[in-house]
Amino acid sequence: MCPRCDDDRVTTPEPLRTDQGLLRASLRPSVRRRPRRDPRRLLVPAVVATAGLALGGASAWWAAGAPQTAAVVSAALGPLSTDPTGPAETVDRTGSQSRASGGRGLLAPDPVEVPPELLLTDPPPGIVALPPGLTAQDVAAGLLSADVLEAGAGTFSVVPGADPGPGTGAVRTVRVEVEDGLAVDGAAFAATVMATLNDPRGWGADGSVSFARTDGDAELRVLLASPTSVDELCAPLDTEGEVSCGTRGRAVLNLRRWVLATQEYAADKTGYRQYLVNHEVGHLLGHGHETCPGPGQPAPLMQQQSYRAAPCIPNPWPFP
Repeated sequence: MCPRCDDDRVTTPEPLRTDQGLLRASLRPSVRRRPRRDPRRLLVPAVVATAGLALGGASAWWAAGAPQTAAVVSAALGPLSTDPTGPAETVDRTGSQSRASGGRGLLAPDPVEVPPELLLTDPPPGIVALPPGLTAQDVAAGLLSADVLEAGAGTFSVVPGADPGPGTGAVRTVRVEVEDGLAVDGAAFAATVMATLNDPRGWGADGSVSFARTDGDAELRVLLASPTSVDELCAPLDTEGEVSCGTRGRAVLNLRRWVLATQEYAADKTGYRQYLVNHEVGHLLGHGHETCPGPGQPAPLMQQQSYRAAPCIPNPWPFP
């Protein structure tokens, strides 16, 4: 072996030329030739390159011509699996279809069912979000905060507006007022008061009276006041900052009760607010207190239900 020869160099005999043309091969010693490569192996890169070029330039053509391409590869290399009749294995790429599914659309995700109790409900008109601790019914009654202010400004503002009495009988005028400093929507509070007074189950159910709201002089005044102001306006009655009163032409409603109601009315604060309006206005109409007629019966409206309705059933209406 030639010690200075490059193992990778391959030489071939050079033909010997004469003036008469090609005569014979050179007698130079030949270097060991490399073994010839299997032509089928040489075909693999060409086929792969052809397939890659087709994928990069026209993926749609590949989906349509995949069987023909597979046939070319199979003819050149022979069967690629032990089961020549079995289907070719598909390639699964995240976010794309496999080659075998090129003609099929993507599967749509299954719909998700949301329990009805988790669905959002719209707050009352004009309210973007309910204040903490309040329900839609609380806001409809005029409350803007669940906090009870123990003492307001001591002065009162008349809720502007007028509303004629809808019923028959004698019309009694009502003026609605809210103590300054309270977190209360006066218009919503006034609407609750008048809707309660003119309800078909209210004092006008027998056709004897109806109520009309005014912001001027009125026969009856309905005031929403802080516990401290209630005690001052109701004296000499002892309200102890807890209950309300109806006296001297004024139905003075305690903010504490308007916000919290009572234990018996805890699940129906709207019902308690209706009771409070009807009961205190009832005093202004000349009605005195009554007692429970018997266990399980509806409590008379003029029963002092702010203290206790039992053994009767709580009832906010004079004509339930």
